[in-house]
Amino acid sequence: MSKKKKVKTNALRLLDRDHIPYRVEEYEYDDEHLSGEHIIAQVSLDAPDIYKTLVLQADDDHSYLVCCVPVLEEIDLKKLAHLSGHKKVEMIHMKDLLNVTGYIRGGCSPVGMKKQFPTYFDASIHEDREIALSAGKRGYQMIVDSKTIIDYVHATVGDVLKDH
Repeated sequence: MSKKKKVKTNALRLLDRDHIPYRVEEYEYDDEHLSGEHIIAQVSLDAPDIYKTLVLQADDDHSYLVCCVPVLEEIDLKKLAHLSGHKKVEMIHMKDLLNVTGYIRGGCSPVGMKKQFPTYFDASIHEDREIALSAGKRGYQMIVDSKTIIDYVHATVGDVLKDH
């Protein structure tokens, strides 16, 4: 995988520093078009391979955690709480996202947050394939190998999706 774009976010600088291969794909967006469907239409990967990064907080000890799920799927908070060893987890308020992570909505990456929080990926990632994650800025997706990124962020993998 080669790097083609000149944009450098904190996430991409860390991948460069640690010699993690990636490529960047750009997409157009505005506040009205920041949905998963909008990104899917512009990125070369299929919907199941494009992940959104969610930031949550545990009710019992108020710790933060990060969960990456396919962009069109919904997280099951009870399943994530169980997987992470908490009684209950909930999404953090959007107004707190920048302060907690250093990222804004639509540009939140599991790589390069202010602190490394426990990170979880849905079990659908287990296949050895390329996936897309936010590169740390709206309009940019980093395409990385799934196993490499799981190892890099020390992620736990488990079933965290709502059943259909």
